[in-house]
Amino acid sequence: MKALFIDCNQQLAPVFARVHRPDDPPIAVNMAPFGAADLPRLLDGCAICLDDHSYMPTAEIARCKDLRHIVFLGTGAASYMNIAELKDLGVTVHTIKGYGDTAVAEHTIALMFACARSVAMMDRSVRAGTWTPLEGMQLLGKTLGVVGLGGIGGEVARIAAGIGMKVIAWNRTPRPEAGVPQVGLDELLAMSDVVSLNLVLNDETRGLVDAKKLALMKPGAILVNTARGALVDEAALIDALQNRRIRHAGLDVFHAEPLKADHPLASLDNVTITAHAAFRTAEASETLLRRAIDIVRKITG
Repeated sequence: MKALFIDCNQQLAPVFARVHRPDDPPIAVNMAPFGAADLPRLLDGCAICLDDHSYMPTAEIARCKDLRHIVFLGTGAASYMNIAELKDLGVTVHTIKGYGDTAVAEHTIALMFACARSVAMMDRSVRAGTWTPLEGMQLLGKTLGVVGLGGIGGEVARIAAGIGMKVIAWNRTPRPEAGVPQVGLDELLAMSDVVSLNLVLNDETRGLVDAKKLALMKPGAILVNTARGALVDEAALIDALQNRRIRHAGLDVFHAEPLKADHPLASLDNVTITAHAAFRTAEASETLLRRAIDIVRKITG
């Protein structure tokens, strides 16, 4: 069965070369840019596609007659393709969990600190020739609300507790074994000085944080999202930020990626942005690609 890593890049190429062993199934690598219309050509003859974070429109995948499996490098395949529609086409989507929980959690904490101390804003100002020290928020003793207590959320809670924050959490299914006080979502939003979103995206969680939920947050609170952009009503978030009801947002994920330079979020000084990079560490990437290759090995028998 022919396999193609369709959107490898300069960062992932050497990692893939390190973890792909001589006894592994052969996997071709594409590093050239492409659009959705190119998918049938690139995947001609391929039964398996490794997808880092490229969109897989159903209409184009329907034209890929040999494709039977997409191995998505991460958990958020639903942001890039319609899994149910692809299943109807006979294409199985495989996702990979738990490969970078610590990496994402550390990035979440980094964004939290950056928001609390206006790090990016001051960096831009100093580089532009303006020296204006800004007052920040001290995090010691503040309440962090963790929305989603999976592997990443659990790591966020652990690190935050270690720096002296009071941690509360909400999970769709109660997790008493997590060792974190769990409250209702509305209560969490009302109590938290910082809210961290760590949920998977599905039909139940899409748009979960809407205008009503944002209105429940403490005035001056911080929102950090390293999970999926579609968890949040984007227009409502922009409104809350523009009106300064929310002090700052730290965002690694967006409704449409890459984020365009003229997007309203990119123009707000109380938003700190990173390029969907929370899981990008050498350690996490090695684990991720090794697991992807193991999925290909299992498929090919």
